[in-house]
Amino acid sequence: MDFKQIQELIKMINKSNIGEVSIEEKGFKLTIRQKEEPVQQVIAAPVHTQPIATMAAPPVVAAQPQPAPAAEKPAKAPEAPAGNTVTIKSPMIGTFYRSPSPDKPSFVNVGDEIAPGKVVCIIEAMKLFNEIESEVQGKIVKVLVEDASPVEYDQPLFLVEP
Repeated sequence: MDFKQIQELIKMINKSNIGEVSIEEKGFKLTIRQKEEPVQQVIAAPVHTQPIATMAAPPVVAAQPQPAPAAEKPAKAPEAPAGNTVTIKSPMIGTFYRSPSPDKPSFVNVGDEIAPGKVVCIIEAMKLFNEIESEVQGKIVKVLVEDASPVEYDQPLFLVEP
């Protein structure tokens, strides 16, 4: 793993609410931890160097803006979910994209019918673009994430009516 990959990983983790990530490969071990007190960290960010990477201050500072959007997402979720919807969740942390490129149409839109194996979005992680396929059949009721925004592991992405 080179330095740029480590920096990208730190940025993605900071944009999520993941507390800790450990990676081991070929005798190399990397552990990145976020602070546990994000609200109080805004003022104390330069003092604490909890992440185990050479760039301790930027991850702590970058993690601070995320709690506010995280508070907005649960507020949005209760609007549409009915008891009969299924949630498609993110299988990884990264950046969520609704289309294969900016000039192409979205993979799915509200009202579209989907089936297992249909690509619903792309999540970019470590400069790799991962197609996320549906595991359910139904109709897209709501898109819960804005295009080109960071997502965390297990974060709801779509609501589907089976």
